[in-house]
Amino acid sequence: MTMVMGRRGALAAGLAALAAGRAMAAFPERDVRLLVGFSPGGTVDLLARLLAEPLRPVLGQTVVVENRSGASGLIAAQAVSQAPPDGHMINLVAMSAYAVLPQLPGYRMPIDMDRDLTPVASVAGILNSLVVTPRAPFRTVAELIAHAKANPGRLTYASTGNGTSQHLAAELFARLTGTQLTHVPYRGGSNAIVDITAGRVDMMFGNFPELIGQIRDGGLRLMAFSSARPSPLFPDTPLVRDTVPGFTVTSWLGLAGPAHLPEPVVATWTAALQKVEAAEDFRRQLAENGMEPLFQEPAAFRATIAADRQRWGEVIRDAGIRAD
Repeated sequence: MTMVMGRRGALAAGLAALAAGRAMAAFPERDVRLLVGFSPGGTVDLLARLLAEPLRPVLGQTVVVENRSGASGLIAAQAVSQAPPDGHMINLVAMSAYAVLPQLPGYRMPIDMDRDLTPVASVAGILNSLVVTPRAPFRTVAELIAHAKANPGRLTYASTGNGTSQHLAAELFARLTGTQLTHVPYRGGSNAIVDITAGRVDMMFGNFPELIGQIRDGGLRLMAFSSARPSPLFPDTPLVRDTVPGFTVTSWLGLAGPAHLPEPVVATWTAALQKVEAAEDFRRQLAENGMEPLFQEPAAFRATIAADRQRWGEVIRDAGIRAD
């Protein structure tokens, strides 16, 4: 029996090695499909299209962006998890899918992010910004905190739903500043922005790319950046962490392939991404659209996932956040 099991193990190992060798030799041998779990026009879709063009000459194949929206981006992730592990179908995945949704009580995950996918590399960070209604009586983060402490529970913040980045960032802010804020969830970012502009809601911690237009038009007042550095579009804007130590929020986007993606395929992808991200034109396009380069190879990417799970898991538990 031991000999039979040994032969079976050797056969399985040999087949796995053969599959990896074929993948290394064949990838990429045809068009690559880059799946996006959100609708066209959003930040994730924008990054996918910024990546697709410079990746084409690096990979030697066309990169086709395919939108499969739904379930907070997990429809696309599930499709990739069911694809052959040859690197020709890959997912541009948001931080929430790896670090937030699996920890959100009441949320039913269609896949196991660790078991069913292979983290390949982080690609970009989405700058987070604190915006307030132009009618707000406070003009600095310190004044906002003072106003919130003088009016417990009366300062309102918008989000696009329970467990979203806007919700978690505001809860982290309240936790670090000892303030009581009132959550006003919306089903879409545009409705939230309309109400902030009109003064019906006071503030929001939002993804900067989605707010640039309204900030420039004066509909929203940019108070501070929650990220580690300001956008070069508004270089003189202060950081929240200058007033609230430890408050830094950046949502990342990265690539993930099917489980058991062979190392040579992963290496091809990471080398291609590294080359694209080193290009000045690509970095300029990211900056113009409220993002920043955030390339990490697989090991560092996994460490980032683990750290963000711990951080946002604590916020979810402390605030008693549940899925809608």
